[in-house]
Amino acid sequence: MMRTLTATMIGLGMLGTPLSQAAEEGVLAPGATLEKRADGFEFTEGPTCDAEGNLFFTDQPNDRILKWSADGELSTFLQPAGRSNGMYFAADGRLIACADEKNELWAITPGGEATVLWKEYDGKRLNGPNDVWVHPNGGMYFTDPFYKREWWEHDEMPQDGQHVYYLAPGADRLVRVTDDLTQPNGIIGTRDGTTLYVADIRGRKTWRYDIQDDGRLAGKTLVCEQGSDGMTVDDEGNLYLTGRGVLVFDPAGQQIEHIEVPERWTANVAFCGKDRQTLFITASTGLYSIRTRTKAGSTAK
Repeated sequence: MMRTLTATMIGLGMLGTPLSQAAEEGVLAPGATLEKRADGFEFTEGPTCDAEGNLFFTDQPNDRILKWSADGELSTFLQPAGRSNGMYFAADGRLIACADEKNELWAITPGGEATVLWKEYDGKRLNGPNDVWVHPNGGMYFTDPFYKREWWEHDEMPQDGQHVYYLAPGADRLVRVTDDLTQPNGIIGTRDGTTLYVADIRGRKTWRYDIQDDGRLAGKTLVCEQGSDGMTVDDEGNLYLTGRGVLVFDPAGQQIEHIEVPERWTANVAFCGKDRQTLFITASTGLYSIRTRTKAGSTAK
């Protein structure tokens, strides 16, 4: 673990503005150290927290969804699991999963029953839903990049590009809400439902959007010149991006922290635990966690 100092962490920030609390103190709890919670996986992804503080995550090559309980016990929740990748809990307790075995978006009940929510756009199969965030109103935003999987029979991208989509509550059609990104991957929104962040991993940028009343996006603004696999946001508006460890950026787009993780790739992050003040990290073969000063900022649970 290593703290990365930037110019905005010394004295005043850009244009003489006062430093944020995170820039001054960092986002980690005093004395916090990275802990390995479990290992032996092939590739971990999709961490998300339920209402009781239990963490669910995927081991995609082994086609399973696992549960790390708030009491620290590991168990298998669902296997097979549609090769689920990114996931997020809806307010009604359903687990929304990007099941890219057949390029589908799933809803999974607490009992493990899966329903296909969507699988096509404009009459063509989706590329491969990758990561998802559920708006407080129940609408769902998900990224649809193209990563060729060994379990697919097709080699060509079904869609005309790699985009972000929105499925409104009760909708009978899918809406494409971005069409100018290179390869959108990580996605997260804020607790109040007004802001959406999307990481363009191949474009090496992360963007902020204003969410409109109809679910469409406006006000595209560059946050930082850094892409990401999965990501999350805390209650102070700091963004946690993944790849080589975890990079934390404040709301002004300045890097304020670097959490090093001893794995070849860090895929995703989520706040969980009963107080939502532990950052869980899915990184290749392991599941890690570290205590933070800040709390989850993407869910009202």
